Amino acid sequence: MMRIGLLLATNFAVLMVAGVIMSLLGLDQGSTMGMLFFCAVFGFGGSFVSLLMSKSMAKRGSGTQIIETPANETEQWLHDRIAAHAKASNIGMPEVGIFASPQPNAFATGWNKNKSLVAVSAGLLNNFPREEVDAVLAHEIGHVANGDMITLTLIQGITNTFVLFFARMAAMVIAGAARNRAMGTIGYHLTTWVFQAIFGILASMIVMWFSRRREFRADEAGARLTSPHAMASALERLKHPVSPHPALPERMAAFGISSNFKSKLGGLLATHPSLDDRIAALRARQ
Repeated sequence: MMRIGLLLATNFAVLMVAGVIMSLLGLDQGSTMGMLFFCAVFGFGGSFVSLLMSKSMAKRGSGTQIIETPANETEQWLHDRIAAHAKASNIGMPEVGIFASPQPNAFATGWNKNKSLVAVSAGLLNNFPREEVDAVLAHEIGHVANGDMITLTLIQGITNTFVLFFARMAAMVIAGAARNRAMGTIGYHLTTWVFQAIFGILASMIVMWFSRRREFRADEAGARLTSPHAMASALERLKHPVSPHPALPERMAAFGISSNFKSKLGGLLATHPSLDDRIAALRARQ
């Protein structure tokens, strides 16, 4: 599940750059329909740039080492189980990687379901029973097979479009109310960027809501490819971390199968439902 955090961070940065470019080129000074068109071009462009960069940035951000040729029995088992789940899900074989972290975690990412990446932490491999590791791997394959990255990219593109558009409309209203033509330069652009940041946060809440729904679907895939008991047991074990140190860098935390983002921001910007809610949903299937 380590898909969302870096994607959103990259998208937000691209969106801000797109806003600056639109302002410098005067693309936000034309007709309303013309402005909406350019907002859509930059909005969807930003989200797809983030998607295309997701796999390479995830590798660098987590320090993932790709398994080209399995060097031991554990790596061979990991490769074989991902291959089996990929085949059962009718997707191409992902790249397989391991990243050094004492905390149990895993992620899947990539712009194409047939050219994805699935990586697990050393802590997951070393501390979880294999049936639970297998359930986590199946969960990640579920994200890939369900096309979650593409789905969230399209949703992000739509929200980006309206963030760019409504930020400029709001700035125009304020500029008109101020009846001050001087605001049409620096003041107007500063107001636009402030509204863009505010609307960007609100838009992220929408994207995160969809992300939480997709987690339940990936849990269902993990349960189907292994068993509801194994998937629920893996999530239960995630409630008790083995180390006080984070499993992933802060900017990557929202990508993982387990995230503390919800406790910090009260849920609206959480990428994941609570582990208790996910476990309850799985046990209802047993």
